[in-house]
Amino acid sequence: MNFPWLTTLLVLPLLGAAVVALLPRSSTAVRPVSLAFSLAALAVGVAAATQYKLGSGEQFQLAEQHAWIPQFGVSYALGVDGIALTMILLNLILVPVCILAAWNDVPATGRRQHGYFALMLTLASIMTGVFAATDVFLFYVFFEAMLLPVYFLIGMFGGSARKRAAMVFLLYSLLGGAILLVAMIGLYLVGPRGTEGFLVSSLTGLNMSTGMGRWLFLGFFIPFAIKAPMWPLHTWLPQAAEQAKPATSVLLVGIMDKVGTYGMIRFCLSFFPEASQWATPVILAFALISMAVGAFMAIGEHDLYRLIAYTSISHFGFIVLGIFAFTTISQAGATLYMVNHGFTTAGLFLIAGMMVSRRGSRDIRDFGGWQKTTPLIAGSLLFAGMSGLALPGLNSFISEFYVIVGVFQRHAWVGVLAATGVILSSTYILWMYKRVATGPDPQRSDVPDMTGREKWVVAPLIAAFLLLGFFPKPVLDVLEPAVEQTLNYVGVPAPAPAIDTATAEGTGR
Repeated sequence: MNFPWLTTLLVLPLLGAAVVALLPRSSTAVRPVSLAFSLAALAVGVAAATQYKLGSGEQFQLAEQHAWIPQFGVSYALGVDGIALTMILLNLILVPVCILAAWNDVPATGRRQHGYFALMLTLASIMTGVFAATDVFLFYVFFEAMLLPVYFLIGMFGGSARKRAAMVFLLYSLLGGAILLVAMIGLYLVGPRGTEGFLVSSLTGLNMSTGMGRWLFLGFFIPFAIKAPMWPLHTWLPQAAEQAKPATSVLLVGIMDKVGTYGMIRFCLSFFPEASQWATPVILAFALISMAVGAFMAIGEHDLYRLIAYTSISHFGFIVLGIFAFTTISQAGATLYMVNHGFTTAGLFLIAGMMVSRRGSRDIRDFGGWQKTTPLIAGSLLFAGMSGLALPGLNSFISEFYVIVGVFQRHAWVGVLAATGVILSSTYILWMYKRVATGPDPQRSDVPDMTGREKWVVAPLIAAFLLLGFFPKPVLDVLEPAVEQTLNYVGVPAPAPAIDTATAEGTGR
């Protein structure tokens, strides 16, 4: 029980990045070594998850804590609740999938391949740290450190406009980081200080003035809204996704952007319960706008990568809606949606990447008829699309169902508007598939179908769609205790059940 599981998960990918970077210039082992270290980290993560005990009553398990800068109350403190654990496992699962998908992204010339895979492993380590940190200062260090690998992955290995996209991403992120730093210092000054003044446990439940709490809430919420991304702070994402390699986009949208919604739950709701309720009407409105803007932009988009990015903006609005509805079922749905969206986005980006690499174009108008010549690729794209539109039996369905039901319990009119998002998602997914895969024969009939390596990329994602669609209970069992604890911090009573006890008994239910 004293084994440092989380530190090991931090160090292992970093060690892999160092090994990859130091391999000889002419080495052909860069890709196998990167994949081996990512799989080793996944194995350790699974072993760590077996040590997690449901119903233990502890806020954080697998905890580690050591004094780091005691003069300022900073600790090296790691730990996980159910939400953090599932996000770390999502990270550990998707990283080897992305490495396998990126096998031929960078030619083995010079040391570019070394740098590409070393950056991916470094990002994997940092993302584990940001979800595991239970010291706010340590979280901030990881929060800012994430920027560098992504900046270089886009700026060095992306498309023709990669430098602009990387710079826009960096500027938005630095702005959010600066706001978060000011808010973090302000929270520390009104907190208990001492040698453990930055611990999450020390900063939860503080007594502060209403005005101070609301200003600090905004200082935390705005950086997370940028990261999420929410309207109107979303404009960096389509540019980044358009220019990045598909594997980079998966790490960016499928995992890193979840830091935004994770931060809202971990810090905004827990530290500032009054301010969270005060800001709820505006946040719900912004979430609905995000859903609508992302959906309508996706419907009118011709660039395949940008279309997928806009669908994610719409889905993130759905997640934020579930978080700030303040019901157990809506937050459970939102946190499960964070996991499901990661797998769905991975499927869409990686399969789209296979098609773009074969066609040499991202423009949807250059496709058509692919289900006749490449049935495996087209069928996999349809499967991922059905996951994105929440087809019953696939992973996203139960997430959307939980969110909509939970929102209806608190705000019926918001639930009605949110339900229209399901219709819009069906529109942009089915229209995208129709334009890409159906219709007349493609211009080239010699396009090869999915290779053996690509099948290994897609297979675990489809397995996740089915497993989480038919049997989400184990994940929900891990998530729900953390959700209930967060709602206890906020202090919002659960809505009354739709059917009273007498009626239920009378009907035998």
